[in-house]
Amino acid sequence: MPNIVVLVKQVPDTNAKIAVSGNRVDLSAVKMVMSPYDEFAVETALQHREASGGEVTALTVGGAGCDKILKDAKAIGVDRIVRVDAEGEMDSNALQTVLAKAVTELGAEVVYCGKAAADTGAGSTGPGLAERMGWASVSNAIGASFDGGLSVIAPSGAGNAKLNVPLPAVVSCDKGDFKVRKPNVKGIMQAKKASVDVHSIDAPASSVTVTSHSLPPAKPAGKTFDGGAAAAEVAQLLRDEANVL
Repeated sequence: MPNIVVLVKQVPDTNAKIAVSGNRVDLSAVKMVMSPYDEFAVETALQHREASGGEVTALTVGGAGCDKILKDAKAIGVDRIVRVDAEGEMDSNALQTVLAKAVTELGAEVVYCGKAAADTGAGSTGPGLAERMGWASVSNAIGASFDGGLSVIAPSGAGNAKLNVPLPAVVSCDKGDFKVRKPNVKGIMQAKKASVDVHSIDAPASSVTVTSHSLPPAKPAGKTFDGGAAAAEVAQLLRDEANVL
């Protein structure tokens, strides 16, 4: 029976209105949620457990404020919730190193994660973790089956390909055929009582640091044209400036 770990990350609600203050995004009033692609990873992990047995552990890295998304995962049906305690930002190398240590401590045989986080969109966590673990890796999985082993469906140049994935492995999940289940009342009550298993893991110093923040340049004012006489000029601008013709 496989020991399954699913990575989850707390991000700003993608439907929230974002305010900017002092050239920085102000997240003080923004609701924080589980990254949407991670929801597909949680669903895949639960389906794997239902088909093959075992246990699903939801894992995140961050401060105590991240416990909420772990409780959300617990309400959906994961067995354990684990947080590696960390404050501040890490670059990809530091984060993936911490995750590799945590996955090793948990004794995982397969790790599921979202294809990319909704806040950064980098998409490096799954492949980077697999590289550090020396495991097989599949990205952008849009379907999975567990009869006789792990098989996933992923886009290929000629459509979709079915891939047999040897364990241990890291699988990054896209939307695809995954229909995310919703928590029921029993799950919500269990999640409220659940305790988060907090781990402490030393992270290497980040080699990439943020030196400054700035807003993107303002878009130029739009142009308006009246009458058929302007048609030639509009066509020229669409061709030479907008590059749509």
